[in-house]
Amino acid sequence: MKQLFASLSALVFLILAMGTASAQTVGTPAWSIRPLVLFEGPGRDYDVTGQIEGQVRIYVDRCSKLWCRVHAGGQAGWTSLYDVAFGRVARGPLTGPRLNYKWGGPGQVCLYEGHNYTGSAICGRSGTRIRDLLLLHADNLYSSVTIEGDVSVMLCRDRDFHSYCELMNNSGNLQGFLDNNVSSVQVY
Repeated sequence: MKQLFASLSALVFLILAMGTASAQTVGTPAWSIRPLVLFEGPGRDYDVTGQIEGQVRIYVDRCSKLWCRVHAGGQAGWTSLYDVAFGRVARGPLTGPRLNYKWGGPGQVCLYEGHNYTGSAICGRSGTRIRDLLLLHADNLYSSVTIEGDVSVMLCRDRDFHSYCELMNNSGNLQGFLDNNVSSVQVY
């Protein structure tokens, strides 16, 4: 009986440990641009709950207009949206090289449901801005994009241009975080 109880206890502990480990990686992958001070709520008026080092992988649970709830390395709390980078590297939004992206048209961008420009499509010209594809019943559907003319497109994983975004200048299949995960679109 003691062995059965010990085995069951070990099994419960293992299940709880696995649940905790997998819960740590839930959220949108991002980076801390600089060391983060974490607060209990979205603002500096809340108590400090911890810190996360700069230039490390973090996970974003949700964001308000200016604050994001993040977690990493056993620490969790709210931090400034401006200290979080959603790109492939830990870099702020106004840093890095100037890229030669087309903008201002004429031209057109089309998003296709299938890879290699197959399936249903939606298209837009320079100035097209879709904050939430869910409102068009087209959220998280697209896997490839064609770009024709003097335009480029920014595709974002979440509505209102939050979370992971990528600026594209050339046609191709969507990769990684954007494949079947586009929720907002801006054509330049």
